[in-house]
Amino acid sequence: MSLDAALLAIDRACTSGSVVKDLDLREVYARDQSETTPVVPEAVVRVRSTAEVAAVLAACHAHRVPITPRSGGTGRVGGAVPVPGGLVLALEGMDRIDAVEKDDLRVVVEPGVVLQDLHHAVEAEGLFYAPDPNSLESCRIGGNLACNAGGPRAFKYGVTRNWVLGLEVVTADGTVLEVGKPTAKGVTGYDLAGLVVGSEGTLAVVTRATLRLVPKPEEVATLLVFLPSQAALGDAITACLRRRVMPRCLEFLDELALDILRPKAGLAVPTSARAMLLVEVDGEAHEISRQTELVGEAMLEAGALDVLLARSEHERASLWAARRDMSHAMRRQARQKLSEDVVVPRTRIGALLDRCNALSERHGVRVATYGHAGDGNLHVNLLWDDPDDRPKVEAAIRGLMEATVELGGTLSGEHGIGVLKAPYLPLEQSPALIDLQERIKGVFDPRGVLNPGKIFPAGARKFHGAC
Repeated sequence: MSLDAALLAIDRACTSGSVVKDLDLREVYARDQSETTPVVPEAVVRVRSTAEVAAVLAACHAHRVPITPRSGGTGRVGGAVPVPGGLVLALEGMDRIDAVEKDDLRVVVEPGVVLQDLHHAVEAEGLFYAPDPNSLESCRIGGNLACNAGGPRAFKYGVTRNWVLGLEVVTADGTVLEVGKPTAKGVTGYDLAGLVVGSEGTLAVVTRATLRLVPKPEEVATLLVFLPSQAALGDAITACLRRRVMPRCLEFLDELALDILRPKAGLAVPTSARAMLLVEVDGEAHEISRQTELVGEAMLEAGALDVLLARSEHERASLWAARRDMSHAMRRQARQKLSEDVVVPRTRIGALLDRCNALSERHGVRVATYGHAGDGNLHVNLLWDDPDDRPKVEAAIRGLMEATVELGGTLSGEHGIGVLKAPYLPLEQSPALIDLQERIKGVFDPRGVLNPGKIFPAGARKFHGAC
């Protein structure tokens, strides 16, 4: 490895000032929003174009220097944390929305675009881009693509991959490729765009994305459904779906999460409520009244204590602000917090919640759960105060991962594997499957310089000591 030679080549190829070596600035790029141990990179390269990305990757490939791509740094599993002796490829400067193509129902964006800015741009044209992770005010498209981000609206509209038509990507050796199709249909060759989305920056760096749009729904309504227990959750969701209503959001809060929400909700929460569903429907204006009526009837018949309809856009905004702040609000409940993102079949949510309660009692760790009940994606939060309790927490996390797989689920719904979940990958995937994926990684990145130490247990052990 020749770091100096790589940096010299990069400095020559990029705009003056692109290579950042100031320690204070490098420390900003040492972490993401996970509990992964920070690693200060040797330098940060702030790129502005596909040509600069290609030049940086070619230099790192030639001189065997590890490099970690980063857009917004909002990840929760260490996917954007660099490795010792490596560089960070900072993409936030590539933040242009190149075109909103209204007639073709698509938009072309660079990876540094903030998701909320994309929402505003397309909705101003009467269009709609559905993925909406709770960090939408700060997360960027590049990270959404890397982790195949979802959000509350994924129940009806799907995750990021479902909205990708084509990508411009740069592989580890600096080769620029167009993958996917700019059209609504296309089956020429392998679906490499689908492979890159969700690969956590380990196969290629996205420099431009063509994303699918749909017309913006005319109207939205939000309901709060208060439940007597979390055991009533499954019946409530099933009752709603049997009425042939497809909500765009079905968000669940357990008792502890509901207690945190109470002072922020802006609405009266029944004292007897032990769980809550936040249900949202959308569609044509003439459909909304009937949809909300059907949801309310279904929920009450399934045993809900009460169903409230947000009466104004202000009430809707207040509810969603409180919901989107839930992770930060929970962090304020204890000195230490870890949030796990797991998915089980929707009919197994109740069983997973029971297992969470059992793990909490067995290990003496508070557990609060909320998330996207419609698609079985729950965020399980472990809260504790004493640093010496960390072994109990680790045991509870492993128990959660084992329970998730036993219930037919998967280890991550939208955060990715990164560093923190790499030790648990063999719980879900066979050695043969892991080996196949590592060989695919080797085809895209034969020298192993692009975001190493992520996803696979051996790499995480080597670079982060995570296993």
